[in-house]
Amino acid sequence: MATTEPTVVNGVDVSALEGAVEAISDDPEVGRFTFRAETAWQDALKSVTTIDEFDQAGETIHTQAFTLQGDEPEQILGERTGPNAVELLLGALGSCLSVGYAANAAHMGIELEELRFEMSGDVDLRGFLGISEDVRPGYESLTCTAYVTADASEEELAELCERVEATSPLMDVIMNEVPLETRLVAE
Repeated sequence: MATTEPTVVNGVDVSALEGAVEAISDDPEVGRFTFRAETAWQDALKSVTTIDEFDQAGETIHTQAFTLQGDEPEQILGERTGPNAVELLLGALGSCLSVGYAANAAHMGIELEELRFEMSGDVDLRGFLGISEDVRPGYESLTCTAYVTADASEEELAELCERVEATSPLMDVIMNEVPLETRLVAE
């Protein structure tokens, strides 16, 4: 019995990717995930976020634990021991787009040579500090530039970009209202 070598493009096992798509198409529950993070205030404006498990199809999956440091720049009364929350959002967007480009390019047979993203956003602290009700507390606008070097035509890269932007979870969260339920527990 002959075995076939997996086709790997951009470090992505295309056969496994296609298998995952098929499995989720056959049973949508396989594609249902609940992700969690827990953030604890440390001191001053510092916090630590821990991520160590998620649910897939109702089953809790324990994985490697990750910690993310959060702080503010000195100009905003922090000590700059870590990025602030709005910077972490930019990093999360870049990470999400990187996954989307790598996986979709692999599926399309496009070999990536280089891929990077530059993100920026404008924040006016008058909103966050409650100085002006006319100013949003969050980003006023975001800009993302993708730099791609690949064995593909401009048309293929444009199609890749359209696919990624249409299916990016972070772009969806940023561009569309997502219901948020908050609770306060006094301990």
